[in-house]
Amino acid sequence: MSSGRTLLFLEDDRDLQTLVGTFLREKGYRVEPARSAAEAQSVLSRMPVDAAIVDGLLPGMTGADFIRELRKTQPKLPILFASAFWKDLKSHELLTRQLGVVRIIHKPYKPEELLVWVNQLFPATVPPPPPPEALEEAEEVELEVDDLAASLAALNAEYGARLKEKVAELEALLVRGRGGDAEALEAAYTVVHKLHGTAGSYGFAEVSIRAGRLEAVLLPARAGAPLDVAALDAAFRELATAAAVPVKPVTAPPQRPSEGVLLVVDEDAKLLADVERLGRQLGVGVVTARTADAARDVVRQRWVDGVLIHVDLGGPLGGLTAAHALRAEEGLPVLPLAVTGARDVLEERVAAAHAGASLFLPRPFTAQDFSSAAERMVAARRPERARVLVVDDDPDAITALSQALASDQVEVVGLNDAHGLMEALAQHRPDLLLLDVQMPGPSGFDLCRILRSTPEWQELPVLLITAHLGLEFRLAAFQAGADDYLSKPVLREELRARVQARLDRTRLSRERAERDALTGLLLRRPFLDGLRSRLAESKRQGRPLALCFLDVDHFKQVNDRYGHLAGDRVLMWMGRLLGARFRREDVRGRWGGEEFVVGLLGEDAGSASEILARTAAELSAMTFEGDTGEPFHVTFSAGIAVSTKDGDTVEALLRAADARLLRAKENGRNRIEA
Repeated sequence: MSSGRTLLFLEDDRDLQTLVGTFLREKGYRVEPARSAAEAQSVLSRMPVDAAIVDGLLPGMTGADFIRELRKTQPKLPILFASAFWKDLKSHELLTRQLGVVRIIHKPYKPEELLVWVNQLFPATVPPPPPPEALEEAEEVELEVDDLAASLAALNAEYGARLKEKVAELEALLVRGRGGDAEALEAAYTVVHKLHGTAGSYGFAEVSIRAGRLEAVLLPARAGAPLDVAALDAAFRELATAAAVPVKPVTAPPQRPSEGVLLVVDEDAKLLADVERLGRQLGVGVVTARTADAARDVVRQRWVDGVLIHVDLGGPLGGLTAAHALRAEEGLPVLPLAVTGARDVLEERVAAAHAGASLFLPRPFTAQDFSSAAERMVAARRPERARVLVVDDDPDAITALSQALASDQVEVVGLNDAHGLMEALAQHRPDLLLLDVQMPGPSGFDLCRILRSTPEWQELPVLLITAHLGLEFRLAAFQAGADDYLSKPVLREELRARVQARLDRTRLSRERAERDALTGLLLRRPFLDGLRSRLAESKRQGRPLALCFLDVDHFKQVNDRYGHLAGDRVLMWMGRLLGARFRREDVRGRWGGEEFVVGLLGEDAGSASEILARTAAELSAMTFEGDTGEPFHVTFSAGIAVSTKDGDTVEALLRAADARLLRAKENGRNRIEA
């Protein structure tokens, strides 16, 4: 919370002031607006402020000039600088090092994004311990959040209704400007600059983009260059068209296909052809576009797991503008982004990072570079469903926390008796644990210490929930082995954010340590750990467990005849099939070389054979290409062992399944022995 912090908001666009000011005030900040340097100085002379948000272009001066003057009297004031243009490294250094700007924010920005950076200005603010009736108050906060959303939606609608009026005003100014009226041309530039920086904040990304293009046409004329009338007319027509239809029709979201889909946006036709070929080899669907407009059409019509875009698409750093537009599309604010550009241009790398790119591929990039980027983006967009175990003696608290967290990506299991924690862990195999500190019997601290002394659960993320936030509690929580803590009342947004951050970090760490890079399946040790857990679970539930050993037939001949890269593609696709065609509770691993293992909980020999037969048919129907392009097909053989008929230990089941796999090979291969 803000604890009543006062913010100076220096922005000459009244619409943006209204939107952002409303949002920040609802979040507890006191916002003092100013539309010029003189108004800002008047505010500063009347009252102290805790931070300032300064626009990059002010009436009669730049935001940097204002900050330079401000530093003479306020050398330590935290300042956020908002700009509609990406600054070069020299300007970045001037703002951050010489003028002491805390962060440069790219316009158009969302109020929620600005709030993140404002909150980070005051990390030392610690609210007093909240009352214990946490979850009831959290519901009231939920209502306040809904009221704020309604207010912002009304502001957005009002802004959209005025867009045609703004464009009409702009057209009149441009007509006068084309006739030689310098003041009208300057006024037109001001209108366009505001549209560029503000329309996107209100949700009209297309208008913002078109206004930015018109602004780029007007900018040289402000410096005395001849006005490019043809470019001016074309850019204005685009803006007028976008403003005439500011509200997008509601359409069904694109359906996610089974294979990963990567959008590559580049003007190089040869590069696009190459990545399409690489995509076929890697088993990733590649969709290409040569312009920013074509890329937006793609993401509106189909599911995309990530975007690889040329940094200079359509002009210097044009790809980053296009990337902002893609992420402004409905449902794509965190679309994974990779950028490709010159190897040694530091400015491009800095700009890409600022635009939200998680990867930078130097040109020309290799097949391995592309493969790694594709795998990383697809994995980021398609996380496995995580499981959270909530332990609290209050059933109402479990219900509230479950409702806040449950989604397509998160499954929540509740436990109201702390004494049953170890059994619940073994049964549900959670990815994260939420513990109430104060419970009858063992406390959250006690349970934390027990987990940290148990090898199997030492790495499990643990979040404690408490009504106390004193120094003694924080020390005790971390000394007990907790990863984080949440204070009551537990706000939904904070709960989701903290839990998701821990789940994402755990998933990435686990994948690096436990998964085979080529197939994406578990390595031998983590597979055996998972198999032992499933076997213990099958014993408790009185259900069978089928262990399947699989081996790609004649794999040495594939390598010798078609090349090792072709062999790698076979293994990769085998891993994809096993990864995509089974349930979450099933364990799948690469045993070594061309051998794979699968543990199917609750399946007997007959049902396991049917499951593998479907997978075998799917693999044999695939056509692979050798290193020189020749087509070929592959099959696999398998052996199945079932508990407890073939043994009640992992070792006994492995021996039985391996023996049946050998029998399948001896009997002609391309068969399943159970």
